[in-house]
Amino acid sequence: TTMQRLAFEGEMTIYHAAEQKARLLAFLDRGDELEIDLAAVDEIDTAGLQLLIMAKQQARHSGKRLGFVLHSPAVIELFELANLVNFFDDPLVLSHRPDRA
Repeated sequence: TTMQRLAFEGEMTIYHAAEQKARLLAFLDRGDELEIDLAAVDEIDTAGLQLLIMAKQQARHSGKRLGFVLHSPAVIELFELANLVNFFDDPLVLSHRPDRA
């Protein structure tokens, strides 16, 4: 199967949770090998975190492989703060954004 990829950018916050949940659920139907690119997420709150948890659980329940890649500093900070790095079980590699200082 081909790897399907979805990228999020900007805010993953309560203000965008409904539309992002719909995007995530539709994405989970696209295949069995899935990847979500978090490089351009510059703000994430607990609502955004809950969406990522829901997606990971849904994928596991359906026997799909879902990985999060290129975690932005905001995402890594929240994963560490919430002590969820092991739950997501993805290698944490900071995205390289030359446009940011």
